Amino acid sequence: MRPMLWVTTAVLALVGASACGATADKSDSNADSGKPATGLRLMVPNAAGGGYDTTARVAAKVMEDAKIATGVQVFNLPGAGGTVGLQRTVNEKGNGKLAMQMGLGVVGATYTSKSKATLTQTTPIAKLIEEAGAIVVPKNSPYKTIGDLVTAWKANPKGMAVGGGSSPGGPDHLLPMQLAQAVGIEPKDVNFVSYDGGGELLPALLGSKIAFGASGFGEFLDQVQSGQVRVLAVTSEQPIEALKDVPTLKGSGIDLVFTNWRGIVAPPGISDADKKVWIDALTKMHDSAEWKSELEKHGWTDAFVTGDEFGKFLTDQDKAVADILTKLGLAA
Repeated sequence: MRPMLWVTTAVLALVGASACGATADKSDSNADSGKPATGLRLMVPNAAGGGYDTTARVAAKVMEDAKIATGVQVFNLPGAGGTVGLQRTVNEKGNGKLAMQMGLGVVGATYTSKSKATLTQTTPIAKLIEEAGAIVVPKNSPYKTIGDLVTAWKANPKGMAVGGGSSPGGPDHLLPMQLAQAVGIEPKDVNFVSYDGGGELLPALLGSKIAFGASGFGEFLDQVQSGQVRVLAVTSEQPIEALKDVPTLKGSGIDLVFTNWRGIVAPPGISDADKKVWIDALTKMHDSAEWKSELEKHGWTDAFVTGDEFGKFLTDQDKAVADILTKLGLAA
């Protein structure tokens, strides 16, 4: 049966341990005023340049440009696969002005990092997008097709390093493990090198410190267009519009489909009014022409759900990721 990494990927990865608490800033709510929301802060739990960072900054810019919110501050707090940021979010109980950009990677990281903070402690705000993964090599790589790469990988799995922009248990880790299984390689033989987000993965790929990278394709679009890297295959069911000439794994004879996702959560204990401000702002953003343009530009798939519906999705993802990581020996 073809492995479906949608649920898998969607729940894995970064949540960590450390952080300092802060006092919530009780400013007035703009939920029903019709005025732009103010004072919102969006934390990215990875280094700058990765998929979470890109998504958060695009969302903030769209809200600013469409006059949905003003002065949205995006900041990075990397560490432990995203669990440092998660711990900070949980510590900020009641702070309705703060939210965290996250995704499948943080789900898995909570298990592999043995994080004290969990996503179940946060307030679910919205799932924004889904994104296919990509198998990427530097421009001077000897592998011209996914077939070339798989042949070499099967011959020497421990000698070929594959890098991913997430901790073990995150989407960039699950993808090569699932790919290995699909082509007949024992996952325990995979030489996986973990990087804290796409911002750290890209230099390693460009510097040929790894044989290939596995991550969301959107993180490499600029480098693909400039000719610095080549995408050998994407992990979606159908070809990606932004990479028209790139085959899918399935179309290349590898029976695997894998999809990642990204969303936003807030600290525990925020008021209903503050939760409404976030959901209303993101709903208006989602409905805007500017956001639709960004979806097309980055090749993201619209997957917008909010509040309780997103909360149920998180619960399902958490269970699925826990089950998968247990089978891989990465969770108790």
